[in-house]
Formats: sequence, C-alpha cells, structure tokens
Amino acid sequence: METPTRGIVPSLFALSIFYGGMVCIAGVLGNKQVALGPLAVEAGIFAFLVLVVTSSAVAELHGSGVANKLVRVRFVPLLVSLLLSWVVWMLPPSPAMLPANRDAIQLILGATWRIWLGGIVAYGVSQTLNVTIFAALKGKEGSRLLWLRAAIASMLSQVVDTLLFVTIAFYGEFPIGPLIVGQMIAKVTLSAILVPPLIYLFVGLGKRLDARG
Repeated sequence: METPTRGIVPSLFALSIFYGGMVCIAGVLGNKQVALGPLAVEAGIFAFLVLVVTSSAVAELHGSGVANKLVRVRFVPLLVSLLLSWVVWMLPPSPAMLPANRDAIQLILGATWRIWLGGIVAYGVSQTLNVTIFAALKGKEGSRLLWLRAAIASMLSQVVDTLLFVTIAFYGEFPIGPLIVGQMIAKVTLSAILVPPLIYLFVGLGKRLDARG
C-alpha cells in the first residue's frame, strides 16, 4: 500500500524560491547608495520591500505560521551567502584581473563583522515583525483592506529594521541620528507607494498558480 504524499503548493513553492533569492541579493544591492530626492538611501531597501511583500503574501495565502517558517528557513541562504562572500574575499585575486575591478569587489565583499551582524539581526526581527503585524491586522479586519494591512506592516517593520541595522553597524563610528531619520523617511514613503500595488500582484499571482496547479 502506497503512502500518500502531500503535493507541492505552487504558490508557496514559487514565492519561497523568489524570497530566498531576494534575501541574498539584498546585501549586494546595499553596497550602493541611491539618491531619492534629498535623501541618500542604500539600494538594498528595494529588495527588502519585496521581501516584506512576499512574506505578507505567503501569510495571506497560507497563514502566518508558514510565513514565519519561511523567514526562519531563509536564514540558511543568507548565512551561506555571507560565508561564501568571506571565502571569496580571502582568496587571492588573479594577476590578470583589472586593478579597478579587483579593488571594487574586495571593498564590496570585505564588509565589517558589525555590518554583517546588523544585517542578520535586522532581517530576522523586521521580517518576523512584518508577518506578525500583518497577521494581527488580518485578525481584526478579516480579509479586507489587504493593501492597508501590508503597507502598515511594512512601514513599522522597516522602521525597526533601520533602527537595528544602523545602530548595530555604525553606532560609535559617526553620528547616526541623521542617517536613521533619512532612512526611515525613505522606507516609510516607499512602503506607502510600492507595497499596496505589489501585495495585490503577489497574492493574485499566487492564487492563479494554485488554481492552475
């Protein structure tokens, strides 16, 4: 007698793979600061906004327990990518490599332990907080106001993300107050603008995948 197996849920599979990729690329993008009007913002914010949308979509489709598990499991690719970055940084560059390229990649990969620690802590706390707030709001509002629940969860979690990361990574190195304020303004603004349409896109895509599956 064959043992029944549980089928793979298409939306959860697709969103999980996508989420893992965004976790790894966020740290790479964060090495560049972009100008958004008068504010200088690290570009990793765009990947993190996609992360909060993805985890919120998983919570909407499959529950907060599954979404929190997704956040925890994705510590694995995050830690492995950091380890590989350190290994590649330690290995001697080829003499044939252009000096400008060599120096640039060494600078990007050679982040301090405080920056790495800040990124890990901020990721875990802020992503878990995002799912928790999103699920709590759903409990009060039911399935309505998806855009508002996602935006509020994103704004609050990104504020905490900024406080944790900037404090752990840079406290004592220079005055961090202006950096924290600027990052918070930018992240809250982007959350209000980008998260509402993206959450409908991700949830809608997930429902279509499951319907076809």
